[in-house]
Amino acid sequence: MFGIIVGLILLVTLSYIGWSIIWVAPLSAGVVALLAGIDFFDAYTNTYMAGLVSFVKNWFPLFLLGAVFGKLMEATGAAKAIAVKVSQIIGTKRALLGVLIATSVLAYGGVSVFVIVFAIFPIALELFREANISRNLIVPTIMLGLGTYAMASIPGSPQIHNLIPMPYFNTTPTAAPVIGIVTALIMAVGGYLFLVYSEKKLTAKGQGFKEPESNGKEAQQNGEKKVPNWILSLIPLLLVIIFLNVVKVEAIYALMVGIVGSMLLNLKDWKQFIPAINGGGAGSVMAILNTSAAVGFGAVIAVVPAFDYITTWLFELSSNPLVSQALSVQLMAMITGSAAGGLGIALTTYGETFYQIAISTGINPEVFHRVSAVASTAAILPNCGALLTMLAVTGSTMKETYKYVFVIGLLIPTIAMWVAVIMGVMGFV
Repeated sequence: MFGIIVGLILLVTLSYIGWSIIWVAPLSAGVVALLAGIDFFDAYTNTYMAGLVSFVKNWFPLFLLGAVFGKLMEATGAAKAIAVKVSQIIGTKRALLGVLIATSVLAYGGVSVFVIVFAIFPIALELFREANISRNLIVPTIMLGLGTYAMASIPGSPQIHNLIPMPYFNTTPTAAPVIGIVTALIMAVGGYLFLVYSEKKLTAKGQGFKEPESNGKEAQQNGEKKVPNWILSLIPLLLVIIFLNVVKVEAIYALMVGIVGSMLLNLKDWKQFIPAINGGGAGSVMAILNTSAAVGFGAVIAVVPAFDYITTWLFELSSNPLVSQALSVQLMAMITGSAAGGLGIALTTYGETFYQIAISTGINPEVFHRVSAVASTAAILPNCGALLTMLAVTGSTMKETYKYVFVIGLLIPTIAMWVAVIMGVMGFV
């Protein structure tokens, strides 16, 4: 247990100061193995690498196609066109809401988290500048839109966090729609109200917009670039959602349709296709390595003898399996610094057990799907890969932003998670 705690502290601390999870994760896993009396070489070459490779094997096609789709949306200007239109409709005075909605639309449309950050940041920077809102709120606003309800709660989301539970519970992306909608509202409304409250407090202290040292001019230039028609830009996103949830094809095929649709609608930009596809491919490798590196750390944690005590404690904590599942997923997502990674580990370890419990107790498997997806979002610690990427892009620091991210990425989603559990116990689907 001591080794697990030390390894986790090391992982979070090094991530907090900006070191890459790709080598911090195996380093921390090695510390866990040594302190637990496990052979270091075997823990790295077998246990750690088995966890890493297993995740890559299962999910790389979705990471690849999702990144390519997102990169095409970025290269053709479609993602930016949608963000600009939403911001125009909402207005500059409601900059927080405009950025939040634009981010959520892209996230629910299946655009890669990493692409959304690059597409939204220039728009957010301009809106916050005009509204004189502190840049410290840019990261939590974007994180709320892409890292919580849009990816895991709203029924039908094509994000991987909503797809991972499907094979374990024999469900669809629209599983438990009522629970999904309620938890989405809790996270969206609660998070937005907190951001508005934070904005007013900062304004009262005289902390308005402060020009970034290096990103301001670049963002301003990006904001002046011509973008395509926003209605046409929406079509590829709608194609992905429709083919995934109405036609009910596999997510891989839905993303392929979105990619082809994006290319056909932007033939005039055909010169951008090859660089975008190549860039998406390269980006998907880094994205899945960040996630799978964290999964490898979790795999080493799982073979430490003390981990059995943790899982036993979680199972015995409540007679209701939904409570055990929620806590298991949340804990693994915290440990790995990845919602997708933690979700993958937890369901790989307990998924079959929970499914059998669902069948034997009469609890609808859709409830387990939605509870696990929501629980995976309630885990944003400083070692979160998406958060680290966002800080790098925006030029913000952990000290400036994490106190806000903590509320919208951990506290409020945890409340939503428990609401999902309670609704599941009461029989809601």
